[in-house]
Amino acid sequence: MPSGALERQSQERRSQISRRALLLGAAQLGAFGLLAGRMYQLQVLESDRYTTLADKNRVALRLDVAPRGLILDRQGNPLALNRTTYRIAVVPEVAGDLSAVLERLHGLVPLADEQRTKVLEQARRQRSFVPVVAYDNLTWTEIARIGVNSPDLPGVEISATQQRVYPEREMGAHIVGYVGSVAKHELTGDPVLSLPDFRIGKSGVEKVYDLKLRGEAGRRKIEVNVVGRTIRELDRTPESAGNTLRLSLDTHLQRFAADAFGEETGAAVIMDANDGEVLAMVSRPTFDPDLFTNGISQTDWDALLAVPHAPLVNKAIAGQYAPGSTFKMVVALAALQSGLVTPKTPFHCPGFLELGKGRFHCWHRGGHGKVDLYAGIVQSCDVYFYEVARRVGIDKIATMARRLGFGRPLGIDLPGELSGLMPDKAWKRRRFDQPWRIGETLIAGIGQGYVLATPLQLAVMMARLVNGGKAVVPTLVKKPPSPEGIPSMGIDSTNLASVIRAMIGVTTDAKGTARNSQIPAPAMRMGGKTGTSQVRRITTRERRSGVLTNKERPREHRDHALFVGFAPIVNPRYVTAVVVEHGGGGSKTAAPIARDLLLETQLRLSGDPA
Repeated sequence: MPSGALERQSQERRSQISRRALLLGAAQLGAFGLLAGRMYQLQVLESDRYTTLADKNRVALRLDVAPRGLILDRQGNPLALNRTTYRIAVVPEVAGDLSAVLERLHGLVPLADEQRTKVLEQARRQRSFVPVVAYDNLTWTEIARIGVNSPDLPGVEISATQQRVYPEREMGAHIVGYVGSVAKHELTGDPVLSLPDFRIGKSGVEKVYDLKLRGEAGRRKIEVNVVGRTIRELDRTPESAGNTLRLSLDTHLQRFAADAFGEETGAAVIMDANDGEVLAMVSRPTFDPDLFTNGISQTDWDALLAVPHAPLVNKAIAGQYAPGSTFKMVVALAALQSGLVTPKTPFHCPGFLELGKGRFHCWHRGGHGKVDLYAGIVQSCDVYFYEVARRVGIDKIATMARRLGFGRPLGIDLPGELSGLMPDKAWKRRRFDQPWRIGETLIAGIGQGYVLATPLQLAVMMARLVNGGKAVVPTLVKKPPSPEGIPSMGIDSTNLASVIRAMIGVTTDAKGTARNSQIPAPAMRMGGKTGTSQVRRITTRERRSGVLTNKERPREHRDHALFVGFAPIVNPRYVTAVVVEHGGGGSKTAAPIARDLLLETQLRLSGDPA
């Protein structure tokens, strides 16, 4: 090949190599530029974002449950507090043979087979370095026994925790309530609610004032490795205990009222008539709130349900009873305010009242003869109040009843309050699509028929009657007085005085239905009104053949016994309402309990400022 051709071929090859090298270099330069640009974006432009993401992977937030606020009575005595208890957890990777460690623990403190199985299953499901709780709520003695043997218990960790306890237990269960674990439907997005140790109020004031009692959870920043193992603690914000709650209840009176019932069931309320503070509120039977703190067992739950007469229901606010003759003051005031009856307007009681073909009986078969307002209340004459109710009408009676606290919730700071029932013509039309009948007015006039009231409503009625007609509202948490004061109901003071005079006669007059239950000390004497609430209608056949006494009937057919009272009779301050379920007559069963409650309240709080 000629030398010129070889030279040209060599130049072409060098040119091709140079172009390829240039293209390769350009590609490398472009790739490097892209890499440098991406690194600039990640390390400079988005450095804050990725630093945060890295910290989230490296730093974990741990929450510590705050001590729940205390609940105290008016004297500062504890009704709910926190007790330090101890927990045993086992770290599976340190324990090695977890079953063997659990067996050694069982030899020191008994461990139920069910709990042992639960621990082993949980250990299999989670990472081996995560502790598994084996025991909860151990005493110091049990912890000391385990601590002494700790060298033979690898992986065992001891920690302290707080448990809610109720010193008064059954005595305050319906008012104080209890706490329990957070249910799924109660989760609101707050991470504290998901903590296994966290408890929220489930009933009573624990529930109503739950947010106030919770406190502020502590926060810890923990450095963890890629699998979540704790490396070290970076920062800590201590928890803040919940607020202390002081109730108007008096622990001594609460115990006294509960003991006064003995084996009877029912409810009682003691109130300060001037400001509405509830001094005692009992419901019988009751239950132990400590059973619910860590989740009630199925055995305990079944045993509680087996107790008759609804121990879980607070009958003071959710028990609805026909008020019987304790309702007669409402009817009397409705008549006096309307001007249709005066205190001296007489009616004749022959022992019954005939209306059409029907006959409405008085409790006193022989009749009371000529009766006015004073005698009607003192002797609890049914015929007198049939006549008064017929003149006044159900709508005016219902209006007065609502002013005195019937027919709607009173707004006490407890969950589960029921409204009772105060019927009128419009109510019956809505409820049954039927007109109101005059006979139903007569029955309502003695607190029977559709009329229903809670013991708390009866106590509020008494407070509003004897405090000069002020519309006090019941409360369990002591509050400063309102600058505006308590509003008046606008009831004529002369009419109130006529009714109060008659209620004093119930316990002081020789014909009074509660004369045998009067407080002997003159300065502490009480007034009030007895009531008997029928639980079943007495048929015409039974009246002809002879009505059985309460003692002769099965318990569930006996009347409820009621009494509402106030003391002292001069410048009244304290009121009470007592309902004894199936207790028979109010004068025999409820009045003696009310007398004891009002006497003890005056003795207990005689130095308490108004």
